[in-house]
Amino acid sequence: MGNISRILVIAGSDSGGGAGIQADIKAASALGVYAATAITAITAQNTTGVQAARMLPPGLVSAQIASVLADIEVDAVKIGMLGDAGIIEAVADALSGYKGPIVLDPVMVAKSGDALLADDAVAALARALVPRATILTPNLPEAARLLSREEAGTPDAVEAQGSALRDMGARAVLMKGGHAAGPVCRDALISAAGTAVFEAPRLSTRNTHGTGCSLSSAIAAELAKGAAPQDAVGRAHGWLHGAIAAADALGVGRGHGPVHHFHEVWT
Repeated sequence: MGNISRILVIAGSDSGGGAGIQADIKAASALGVYAATAITAITAQNTTGVQAARMLPPGLVSAQIASVLADIEVDAVKIGMLGDAGIIEAVADALSGYKGPIVLDPVMVAKSGDALLADDAVAALARALVPRATILTPNLPEAARLLSREEAGTPDAVEAQGSALRDMGARAVLMKGGHAAGPVCRDALISAAGTAVFEAPRLSTRNTHGTGCSLSSAIAAELAKGAAPQDAVGRAHGWLHGAIAAADALGVGRGHGPVHHFHEVWT
């Protein structure tokens, strides 16, 4: 048997297990990819909200990344919750010699509405990491905040904001439509090849905790296996739709429960 594909996930920990590093590991595992990690923050969190959070020292974050890269051949990197400007700069420096694909999920707000990225860190993220992204995966509020614009309300506005984020240096931008209205969830991948649209029926469930984390890690997993960006997004999009559709069967927590990462494996 050949070696398994590997990703490095750089993100925060969710004690409830539905988002963050825990969701990232589950997503990669569900898609047959090994996940190494560098934890940026520890949160006291469950399906109802974030009760406490502590950012780790930037030097410790850097040390985790350096340790993984010194030993493990990493096929792709996924970056999630970073928390503050110091950690953002540390991550950018630690990845300065890495040449593989990077999926950047600009995590700013938890599903519960709790802020996860300090205001002064948004500019640092745009400057230090957006230009490194192979695929940037903002939801509509995150894209608007990165661009200091109003949230996009039409497909044309979504595509325009995706193009503006590409102008900031990202090679491709997946504008996620989960926050939009309507019976169809529409994600748009804007790249040098044009715009590719991925649509799925919007599902009626409150169990969507960790969708952004899970999608970006699934994309990174597919890139690690050698898929082209559009193919990686398409596979991850379909897998996540299935995970959301099966989420109610889990019944975890009293709030926004997690998606079913292993819906293709067990029910």
